[in-house]
Amino acid sequence: MLWSALLLPPCANDPNSPSPPSPDALRAVATWALQFTPRVAVFEDAVLMEVQGSTRLFGGKRALRDRVVAEAEELAVQKVAWAPTSLGALALARNHREDGIRRPLQDILDALPMESLSAVRPHATTLAQTGCRTLGDVRALPRAGLARRFGKELRQAMDRAYGHEPEGYVWEVLPDQFNARLELPFRVEHAPALLQGARRLLVQMCGWLAARHAGTTAFTLRWCHDAMRSRDAGDGGALTVGTADPSRDVEHLCRLLAEHLAKVELLAPVGDLMLSAEEVHDQAGSNGSLLLDDTDVTESPHLVLERMAARLGPDAVRRCVVHADHRQEWMAHWQAAAEPLSRQTEPSTDLPQPTWVLREPLKLSVRNHRPVYQGELQLLAGPQCVEGGWWDRDEAAGSGRLVMRDYWLAESRHAGLLWIFQAKLDDGVGWFLHGIFG
Repeated sequence: MLWSALLLPPCANDPNSPSPPSPDALRAVATWALQFTPRVAVFEDAVLMEVQGSTRLFGGKRALRDRVVAEAEELAVQKVAWAPTSLGALALARNHREDGIRRPLQDILDALPMESLSAVRPHATTLAQTGCRTLGDVRALPRAGLARRFGKELRQAMDRAYGHEPEGYVWEVLPDQFNARLELPFRVEHAPALLQGARRLLVQMCGWLAARHAGTTAFTLRWCHDAMRSRDAGDGGALTVGTADPSRDVEHLCRLLAEHLAKVELLAPVGDLMLSAEEVHDQAGSNGSLLLDDTDVTESPHLVLERMAARLGPDAVRRCVVHADHRQEWMAHWQAAAEPLSRQTEPSTDLPQPTWVLREPLKLSVRNHRPVYQGELQLLAGPQCVEGGWWDRDEAAGSGRLVMRDYWLAESRHAGLLWIFQAKLDDGVGWFLHGIFG
């Protein structure tokens, strides 16, 4: 077995600690941890994870450890430790030690202070009078006398820590919706500074999304104004951020939020933040390569477009969406990059499609019954008959969009490969240039 203990501040074995972690803080970390394993439990001042079955899924123990440690730090986790037992990992974390799997667990635990286990603390004074200082000293006491003098709870805790007795917990359940709250350590007066606290909430949300194998296309950040505010400021404000595609990429969502916060002016200092996932969609994980390589992973184009749209405005950046329509003018249309991307379907054609399409088809002259564009054109392939659009009407122009054309792939000695058609409707037998190949 492989267990990990995530210790939240303040450290429970520090006598100067004012209070243990709040239940909300423990629950937030537990929700985030469910992305790594379904076997997550809240125990005392820590979150425990049994991750033996998850190591291969995350690329091995080292890769899993690095990811957990990096993300847990952003959630204000004080220490992460690993051991074959949950109580063993927790004892290590309380003593600021991480690795309990490279050496025999018994040797590691024997050297720890006896107060490392919560079950020992009520009896620490009596045990100290008998000469006990470490867990090894407690373990060396007669088992029957230990249980009779201090109760079976102490003996069971020792057995569970050393792996002599199975451990049982009530596992955490992933909530159906994500709503998290964070009290800021100080009052924030400028909106961009909210990103530091919001990032912590985003890390929690992305962990929740990963556990659901999902992504979000909209999330809302709300803030509460300080109680000592003017009456005109109101209780707080809210900001909803949308993405075109479902995402659980913390860095991308942070960049989008930063762009939006840069345009917000706070009416009063802010003391609390709340984050909720508004629109959640299934999102399968990426397939890893069968071959290990060091190829650099660059940001995908749609993430760049979304960040540009957040900075320049929702209508300033547009993307092309392809539809299964054989009419060249309506085969694709442009939409705002921030809008959710509808399902793209490629039209089925026998001929290659041009690289550039003219906004308006250019009527060609005819010489010797052959179309002319920088010289007579030679027809290479075709025709591809396109007849459709009787159902489509342009209400603004008050006309339909019915087309009846024969498309050809033609070659010009000077202009290269061209995409031309012969009209068969209102335009008689006229020839038109509609596209150019690169």
